[in-house]
Amino acid sequence: MKTQKRKRRGWVRCAVVLMAALALFCLIAHTVVVVRGGARILDLEYDGDKVSSGLPEEKTDCILILGAGLWGNSPSPMLRERLDLGAALYHAGASDRILVSGDNGRADYNEVQVMEDYLAEQKGVPREAIVRDHAGFSTYDSMVRAREVFCVDSAIVVTQKYHLFRADYDAARAGIEVCGADAHRTDYAGRAFREARECLARVKDFVFCIFKPDPVFLGDKLPIKAEN
Repeated sequence: MKTQKRKRRGWVRCAVVLMAALALFCLIAHTVVVVRGGARILDLEYDGDKVSSGLPEEKTDCILILGAGLWGNSPSPMLRERLDLGAALYHAGASDRILVSGDNGRADYNEVQVMEDYLAEQKGVPREAIVRDHAGFSTYDSMVRAREVFCVDSAIVVTQKYHLFRADYDAARAGIEVCGADAHRTDYAGRAFREARECLARVKDFVFCIFKPDPVFLGDKLPIKAEN
């Protein structure tokens, strides 16, 4: 009986130690992503239409806008905020190219086409300036594909701030000289859930950036840079 109790206590101790080690690892991973990613966020003066200051000194290869879902055949409100800021950055001369990266995993769901249509039809961005990444199924995939498929060396990444920390971190670890632009304009319902989910996603991408798995799809190189 005493032997069994000792064994149970031993297993409990091991479980506690493992859980504590896992919690510490998650805390370290989360902190690294937030600190390193947060250092790359631009301090823009942006009124919802126009960017008046805070741009990088030199043009970047592209403005990279990350998908955020559709409402029917229209951008979701969060995605519209990203597209509005991306267009404003383009018109302010931050880059000659916009790379829209999102989910086109089904024939009846083409996020990047909707993004392009909104930029062209609502924001006056020439279609020839817009490049579509149809396989941006995750933030990590978008950044690796931007570097490996579209040969992006430098980019302004556009998303809401809670997501920017991870997006900028992933981009930098993929080899992109990156800065982030915060598209947040409105507080949406479900914020607590999104931020909790994002904490877990930061840990996941921290691990991915160490082991560097391939994204779901790679493919041939399609350089985004304009020909000289």
